[in-house]
Amino acid sequence: MHLKKPKDIGLYLLMVPGVLIVFVFCYVPMAGLVIAFQDYSIFKGIQASSFVGLKHFIKLFSQGNFTRILRNTIMVSVYRIVFGFPIPIILALFINEIRTILPKRIVQTIIYLPHFLSWVIVYGLFVSFFSASGSIMRAIYAHSDSVPVILTDSSLFRSILVGTSIWKESGWGTVLYMAAITSIDPQLYESAIIDGAGRLRLMRHITLPGIAPTIIMVLIIRIGSLIDSQTEQVLLFLNPLVYETGDVIGTYIYRMGLGKMEYSFSTAVGLFGSVIGFALMLLANSLSKKHAGRSIW
Repeated sequence: MHLKKPKDIGLYLLMVPGVLIVFVFCYVPMAGLVIAFQDYSIFKGIQASSFVGLKHFIKLFSQGNFTRILRNTIMVSVYRIVFGFPIPIILALFINEIRTILPKRIVQTIIYLPHFLSWVIVYGLFVSFFSASGSIMRAIYAHSDSVPVILTDSSLFRSILVGTSIWKESGWGTVLYMAAITSIDPQLYESAIIDGAGRLRLMRHITLPGIAPTIIMVLIIRIGSLIDSQTEQVLLFLNPLVYETGDVIGTYIYRMGLGKMEYSFSTAVGLFGSVIGFALMLLANSLSKKHAGRSIW
């Protein structure tokens, strides 16, 4: 009945392009997952390629470096959640405390800008500043005989990934939380101020509970993407000297699929990661629903 209203029809029409894009680029390619259970040949195609069952999954679990790759993937993602997840929330809370419009807009613009830089540009900037011949490293070690090459230091590689990821995406991550903050009833703040509440109390007892559903939703999604370690970023920063701590599932799929053309095996690896991610999302959603009373569905 509501769909017959002109304004509702217009809103649903606006959804059509987005739904089509998701369907074409996310759901249609799923038909190709069948090659994870085949010895796929680009010359034979999907229909003529032989079915091999779980052969590629058995091969994956028997790989000597599989444990290391899985560990690296999980550790990088966990570090991103532990150190990166709270930053947009903190930024949003502090931006909300800026009462003057112009400074607030300036701060938002500055922290949003890195998001619009591609990882190629971010990598180029990082190398320019922090390579052995970079300006920052030369300034820091101006009186030293040797300059450390941090880009090839395996012990620092995860920190580099997490640090650059936080710098690039934290500002943009505040958008959701700022939208949630604006939806909080202003009368709650007015009543609390009358009762003598200061800014910290307003933040603690009104703002944070008001954005709690958004925080939980984002956290569940982040947990679900634990196996997704931002392959594009890792590929750019990765080099053979840091494979021990930096080689993740995404880069492994890239090497196997595009490098060695083992399409069936790389699809099996990707499917394994997707299943694990989906299971983690279901688990996180279930725990959130049970203990916090909030969930995505």
